[in-house]
Amino acid sequence: MVIGACVERGADATACAPAVFAQVREAFAAAAVFCEAWAAAGRGELPGHEGEGLEEADFERIGFEPVMAWQSLPQFEMACVAMLNSPAVRRSTPGKGELRASVARVSELSGDPFKCLAYALAVLDDEPVVAIDRATGTGFALRASGIGDNFQLHTLLADALVGGGHLPGRAPSAEAVAMCRDRPGQTSTTGSFNLLGADGEWIWNEGCPADIPVVDGVRLVVLDPPPYERSWPAGRFFPGMTGDLVLERVLAAEESGALLAQVAQPVR
Repeated sequence: MVIGACVERGADATACAPAVFAQVREAFAAAAVFCEAWAAAGRGELPGHEGEGLEEADFERIGFEPVMAWQSLPQFEMACVAMLNSPAVRRSTPGKGELRASVARVSELSGDPFKCLAYALAVLDDEPVVAIDRATGTGFALRASGIGDNFQLHTLLADALVGGGHLPGRAPSAEAVAMCRDRPGQTSTTGSFNLLGADGEWIWNEGCPADIPVVDGVRLVVLDPPPYERSWPAGRFFPGMTGDLVLERVLAAEESGALLAQVAQPVR
């Protein structure tokens, strides 16, 4: 927690991250042992991370390290997210894949999604994204970095495509866009599209860009009209992480057509 706080106040995240990541991996591995032992003992619902529901005997039955690892996970999660606010850490720190698997395992065992850490580990940088407007067949090549969730992605997409004059609709305010990039705070905005994947499934705003299916090497987003008005507080899922979505070019008609031909009809 101290190291994470230091990074948030300007310490070099790339120097601090390797040791923190190593400790976080160990903590989640030990917490998985705790969850399995707790279930094997038939203890029912897992105890709180603050120790609610734990007994002194649990330290002997399960082991001191697994019990303390379980209790420490929220603090390790916050420290790790502080490191992952840095693009350099997201790109270069080893062990992310192993940690992602450990987090998924403990989530499966405990029912706790550890959403902040899972989303931070899934953040994409310099990631090609193609958006195709189904009604017109017009496609757009974009590049995404540091976007924590699809609420943020949706707002920045609407700014690039509606605000940029490429598609009709209601563009988000300049304030909403700035808050999705690097300005502190949140402000209300209204959705411009319904986002779908190439499989026809909705891309939920509550999800993250890493969930978007890949087609021909790029994450493909299909834009349909919104079935109803949806509003949300626009801003960054990770307040310490700078987000961006850059429109690189409008696709040629044949490029858009080839991609759109691989898109299923909406499931809902």
